[in-house]
Amino acid sequence: MIRAFVGIAVPDKIAGLLEAAQTGLDFGRVVPPEHFHLTLAFLGEQPEQVVEDVHHQLGRISAAGMDLALDGLGVFGGEAPRVLFAEVKPDTALSDLRRKVRGAAREGGLELDHKRFHPHITLARFGKGLWPDQAGELHNLISKRMRLVTGAFQATKFTLYESRLGKDGPVYEAIATYDLGGAD
Repeated sequence: MIRAFVGIAVPDKIAGLLEAAQTGLDFGRVVPPEHFHLTLAFLGEQPEQVVEDVHHQLGRISAAGMDLALDGLGVFGGEAPRVLFAEVKPDTALSDLRRKVRGAAREGGLELDHKRFHPHITLARFGKGLWPDQAGELHNLISKRMRLVTGAFQATKFTLYESRLGKDGPVYEAIATYDLGGAD
């Protein structure tokens, strides 16, 4: 079985800005910069053959490269934050690519969840939640860095990743990378 997802890697310059945004976060599980990515589809645990079939379908995708930009910080979980993330500005080309990736996964034999797409890059995870003082620190950090905005950065590839869970968090390894360039 392979635990897999499809995403867009973050360029080094943007990873440096995101790492700086994590400064002062002394609790939770901070995502290392080499693991920053924008998830297009989480495939879950799948037999190797299914991942291979999805890989072949992903290779058939024709989509244009795109410019993406960050637009502040946010949390999932509301009053009981579970995830700190950098918001990615909505983009039609990004949504179209996600739709094509999900279609390729279906063609490869998977049925994916139907969650609304909220483009983001995870910066930290908080497991079962935070102590009240930690939640206060987190909200202070967010208010100080709320204006984390970047100029556009180019997405020219997307990647099929394997995610191996470990005691220090997941480790991601690229299985295959696909170029963006031509549109349908």
